[in-house]
Amino acid sequence: MDTIITVLLIAVAVYFISKTIIPPKGVEQISPAQAQDKLKSKKKQSQFVDVRTPGEYNRNQIRGFTNLPLQSLKAQSSQLDQSKEVVLLCQSGTRSMAAARVLKKQGFTHITNIRGGLNAWK
Repeated sequence: MDTIITVLLIAVAVYFISKTIIPPKGVEQISPAQAQDKLKSKKKQSQFVDVRTPGEYNRNQIRGFTNLPLQSLKAQSSQLDQSKEVVLLCQSGTRSMAAARVLKKQGFTHITNIRGGLNAWK
């Protein structure tokens, strides 16, 4: 019986990790420093999206990022250009990874997640 419970707990942990930490296929992971370079770039060919709640965004926002909260991202994804890169940010990197999955299902192909989120931003 203990073996079955252990196997089930491991299976749940693997499922959770695969859905929250491991990026979906085709999603690039970049460091905050790389994201800052993209943000400063004169080309501005990327769309920067903060998927935190409006309250979180208003308390601590980064200039250049648009707030499209994760819970409403599916409905608001039409505000984004599918032909351009979408750079995603949240507090820790978990919600932005979930947002990447949402956008992949919506047909976006050039998605980048900021590893560590705002917690790693300097």
